[in-house]
Amino acid sequence: MDSNYKAYDHVASASRIKEYLTGAQGSYEEVKELPDRDKLNFSNGFYANCSAIFVDIRGSSQLPSKYKRPRLARIYRSYLSELVAIFNGSTLTREINIAGDAAWAVVNTPSKPNIDTVFAMGYQANSMVRLMNYYMKKAGFEHPIKIGVGMSYGRALMVKAGYNGSGINDVVYMGDVVNEAAKLANYGGSSPFIPTLVLSEDFHFNLKAENQAFCKKDYANGRYTAEVVGSAMEDWYQKNCT
Repeated sequence: MDSNYKAYDHVASASRIKEYLTGAQGSYEEVKELPDRDKLNFSNGFYANCSAIFVDIRGSSQLPSKYKRPRLARIYRSYLSELVAIFNGSTLTREINIAGDAAWAVVNTPSKPNIDTVFAMGYQANSMVRLMNYYMKKAGFEHPIKIGVGMSYGRALMVKAGYNGSGINDVVYMGDVVNEAAKLANYGGSSPFIPTLVLSEDFHFNLKAENQAFCKKDYANGRYTAEVVGSAMEDWYQKNCT
């Protein structure tokens, strides 16, 4: 098995830190949409408007007390597999990440119809969990899962970060767009009175009127909420799962 092992050298570390913090600024380009990963190196970056969608399980800390680990693994594998499939179902998706029991994606949205594509990911996730709970019940899983879905739109700086020369690196999106989506997801479904889907004001503003009509303004928080499922998925559910 290949290894990236290299003994840590604090002197070399000091040199790298100094170079990153005080060296040449690098090139940070304003672009219409986020480029592919291979356009990045350790001295450039790209600014663009984009959207983020974040999906999180409600009350996940309680799941280990409800299910033993093998059954819990089945739940997480099913849930995360299908979330990734939903995010990966659009050519606009630039990044997909899994963080514990949450999954999120950064999506290129240079035009308004692209933002409706992200909204579709949100209600497909809602439909998917409805379907998953049906199969969980049939398989003897007594406790259904609930999710919160956050969607936001804003500006991000896309940079490459990691240990130069090691092959260990990742793309980082700096800006509020991902953090805002995470906060909105944390709010979604957090009580029986709060819908699953939560949208930032800018995200909602850029939706087509037909999708805006599904949403309600949460005046206390300056965000929009919706409880929407995919029509095609709902039709299939009604024919096969009732």
